[in-house]
Amino acid sequence: MTDADVQAVMGSVAGGEREVLETFLDYQRGVVRRKATGLTGEQARLRHIPSATTVAGLLKHLALVEHNWFVRVLGQRPSVLPDPEVSFTVGDEETVPGLIAAYEEACARSRESAAEYPLDHVVPHEWLGQVSLRWILTHMIEETARHAGHADILRELTDGATGTPG
Repeated sequence: MTDADVQAVMGSVAGGEREVLETFLDYQRGVVRRKATGLTGEQARLRHIPSATTVAGLLKHLALVEHNWFVRVLGQRPSVLPDPEVSFTVGDEETVPGLIAAYEEACARSRESAAEYPLDHVVPHEWLGQVSLRWILTHMIEETARHAGHADILRELTDGATGTPG
């Protein structure tokens, strides 16, 4: 954990609900980003497990998940998402810095979209009926943290780096 991360999380302990949710989501986003930072394209594409899950694929997948929940669902902006099974597929032309930048841009758009609404704002969802911004933020903490854990294991298998900083 970096000093800034510690300060942000510690500073949110007495904060309001929104501050706590947004701080924890941003913390998990940072963990994912740091897990990919410093890897070569070859390292980020290593498949240590039978599935298509790689550090590079996690970045791409999470950028699409951010878009889905904050732009398509919360913002009610129509868009077509790729099949979830291929959302982890990284093209040969895609680089680690490019994937990190795309993820950071998706997260920035998500923050902008969320800032437009109160936590109680509810939108229709095709499978769940109605979802609130509160639910979306909570779901995204869970989704991002789960994949941050995957990235941590993959990074350890790649070069031995462990922990949240790298």
